[in-house]
This record gives sequence, C-alpha cells and structure tokens, in this order.
Amino acid sequence: MTTRNEPLRAAVLGATGTVGQRFVTLLAGHPWFELTALAASERSAGKLYRDAATWIQTRPIDDAVAAMPVHTIDEVMDGGELDIVFSALDASVARDVEPRFARRCLVVTNASAHRMDADVPLLVPEVNPDHLSLLSPPEDGRALPTGIVANPNCSTIGLVLALKPLADAFGFERISVVTLQAVSGAGLPGISSYQILDNVIPWISSEEEKLEIETGKILGQATGGTIEPAEVAVSAQCNRVPVVDGHTLCVSVDLKGEPAMEDVREAWRTFRAEPQERGLPSAPAQPTVYLGDDEPPQARVHRDLGQGMTTSIGRLRECPILGYRFVALSHNTLRGAAGGALLAAELAVARCGRRAA
Repeated sequence: MTTRNEPLRAAVLGATGTVGQRFVTLLAGHPWFELTALAASERSAGKLYRDAATWIQTRPIDDAVAAMPVHTIDEVMDGGELDIVFSALDASVARDVEPRFARRCLVVTNASAHRMDADVPLLVPEVNPDHLSLLSPPEDGRALPTGIVANPNCSTIGLVLALKPLADAFGFERISVVTLQAVSGAGLPGISSYQILDNVIPWISSEEEKLEIETGKILGQATGGTIEPAEVAVSAQCNRVPVVDGHTLCVSVDLKGEPAMEDVREAWRTFRAEPQERGLPSAPAQPTVYLGDDEPPQARVHRDLGQGMTTSIGRLRECPILGYRFVALSHNTLRGAAGGALLAAELAVARCGRRAA
C-alpha cells in the first residue's frame, strides 16, 4: 500500500516505441511518480532498456532508467504492486491487456482501443475534467481508482483545446478541420523517407473518423455513469506532411451569437482550467496562446511552447461559410500523447487527494 507522501509506483507498457520513450523521459525525476517497471515485446524482453530501445529523443536516457531491465507484459502483470500504468501499446494489444491491469490499478492509455467505450473517460484535463467521475473511488486502501483513462487522438487534443474556450463563451454546432500532421505521429519505424520527402500524403488511416467522433465525446456531459456526446458536426480531412513534430490544424467554426473578433481572441487569452488552478506539475501556465492575426503558429517555432503542452493559435479571420476560421498547432507526442496522458494522471491523483498541488 502506498502512503500519501510516497511516490506512486508506475509502469510503462510499450516502453521502447516513440510514445513509450516520451513517457520514460517525462517520468524521469517526476515529483509524484516513480518508474518501477518497463514492458515491451518479447523481442526486447530480457535486455537492458538502453539496449532494447532505439532512442530517438533529443534528451538522453536517464542513467537509472537505461540500466533497468525490460520485461514482458505478463511479467509486469505478475510482478510487484503498481499504482498506475502508462500504456503506449498498439491498439490491437491494448484491447485485451489494458482491462487486465485496470482491475488492479489505474491505467492511463495513449492507445485507441478503449477510447469510445461508454464508461471510459476520454480526457483532456483542461476540457472535460469532470469525466473522471466515471471512475470508481479508490477502494481497499488503494492509492488511486482502478479503471482506464484514455488519451484522445493527437489531433483531436489540439482541436478541442482550441475549441473549449469558444464552446464555453459562445457555443457552436459545426466545425471543419484540415490537419497537417507530423511524421512522428506514425510511430516507429514510421514512414519511409522516399514516401514523405517532397510530398504530402492526403490520407491517414482512421484519423478523420477519430477526429469526427472523439470531439463530441470530449465536449459532452458525464451523466449516469456514461457520456452524452455534444451535438456537434465535425468534418475532418487529414494529411501527413514532412514535419518531425507538431500537428497544424486549419479550423472553421460557426460560433453562436456572432461574437466580435476581439471577444474570440480574449476567450483564448484568458482560458484557464483545473490543471492550472491546481498547479499540476505538467500543466502549462497557459493552455492556449493567441499569437496574433498576422502570426500563424509554425511547427518548428511554436511546438515547444509551455514545454510542448500549450496549443498555439493564430490567423483568426472571418470565414464566408462558417463564420470564423483560424490556425492551431499542438505538439503531437507531448500534449498529444505522453504529456497529455501524464497530465491526466496528475489530475486523477490530485482529485483523489493523494498529492497537494
């Protein structure tokens, strides 16, 4: 049993992949979580992490983590007590594995397998923190609730962060979004250089469908142990572009009440939410930043704002079809993957009273 002031024991599943590496990097030295187990495929199991992972992060592997052994999923399942599991598994594996862990600890997952399950929070902490109410309170002296919290699709996260201030201030019913998505979103080994260099690939498997259905669930209401999706129509077109990190979104939206342009800008500038109020370790001071009408967000320049956790927005202008249009940018492997999942875990911990912010 973990007492209130002890670090919470954490494992990473799928630790050698792109998102798994991000989890490992962000957990190193985290004030609330202690990384105690790493799991990957049988091909990697039995090796030290430094030998199993093809490291692609700019920050070196923490020495202590580099010397940790990599286990199979079953070995971690049968091993020592855990408070929380961070999953970077492929969806086909996660579908069966994550519920097994969720019976004994909290699972925060970046996989898509359980995102649309009726009783699973699809969480963006600044947007729908109340969806954590779907989790049962901790029992039997556990540090955290059991169950699954899902991280949305990486593009959906950037979209709903840009939309949440507008939903609160004005409301809307229709959205059109065109994405320009970085190659890191394809994971390892990713897309061959011959395919992506000098090219734009105007299709990403299942990506448009995820944007179109996840947005309504995230913006919906938690009631009666399930989510009532928001009534919003989303039209998405997704493209893979030769950018390493950072998903760009070109958005048009039909805001209600015909607000003035300055009121729209002000909604983004003043937006704060529960993670900021609680001072959670991974929460950016500003979840949304409006750069300016003539300063569009650019991946290489703006993706690391707020340690990669801030969505940057620019180029607000009138849209002849839906009223207003703008450009947003979100870091897909930080806010859109491991960083967003870690922030979700921090919020769950804080709501349980396990840590004072």
